[in-house]
Amino acid sequence: MKIATWNVNSIRAREGRLLRWLGVHQPDVLCLQELKVTEDAFPSLSLRSLGYHAAIHGQKTYNGVAILSRAEPLDVERGFSDGGDDAQARLVAARVGSVHVVSAYVPNGAEVSSEKWGYKMVWLRRLRAWLDRRFARSDLVALCGDFNVAPEARDVYDPAEWEPSVLFHPEARAALEHVRAWGLVDAFRLHHQEPGSYTWWDYRRLAFPKGRGLRIDHVFLSEPLAARCTAAAIDRDERNGKQPSDHAPVVVELDV
Repeated sequence: MKIATWNVNSIRAREGRLLRWLGVHQPDVLCLQELKVTEDAFPSLSLRSLGYHAAIHGQKTYNGVAILSRAEPLDVERGFSDGGDDAQARLVAARVGSVHVVSAYVPNGAEVSSEKWGYKMVWLRRLRAWLDRRFARSDLVALCGDFNVAPEARDVYDPAEWEPSVLFHPEARAALEHVRAWGLVDAFRLHHQEPGSYTWWDYRRLAFPKGRGLRIDHVFLSEPLAARCTAAAIDRDERNGKQPSDHAPVVVELDV
């Protein structure tokens, strides 16, 4: 099974690129973030013509997540269902075959100590609590998405510059580590240990050609599923060309 995740930064703007990418790479599952459309504006028919079903949790103008899959997604869940604030469409989950797939879009946080920063910290705690409620450690779980956190110094082109920011602040890294401590393994790091592998580059100041990026998009696998992970890669090529997303897809291959 090939599972990928990609923050498309507006599916309206990136629909053509998305369809081309699916045609070339043909993943079994693709988790999308930052759709910026409601479900009725989602290009379901175009995707269905390529053989993909869609589980969508959309929102107008902002946020929005989806799971595309060749097999029909079952047991679809939207949001945490914990009684908290779910006004922002940031989580959708479904079972695809034997694998529980989750597409997550963690809040950016804006500025440290801001209200949005507090929301990010709470959201990550809710994510861990949801994992505790929803799954057993023996389940095959793939938690995919834009986490808006780079886990380690090797995931940031200039750690000293970025450490005060919401994307690499020690508190953000600790919050992400608390999520991972549920029993999740970083699929990319199973196969690549080198620094300088990034998934996001700012549109400004020539960040991409200068290699000034961060690795903030991840596929985290439960330990039983991580044992079946045979490959992982970042598709840097998709950050090239006309009107790209500022994020690159992450692709993993699983022996399931």
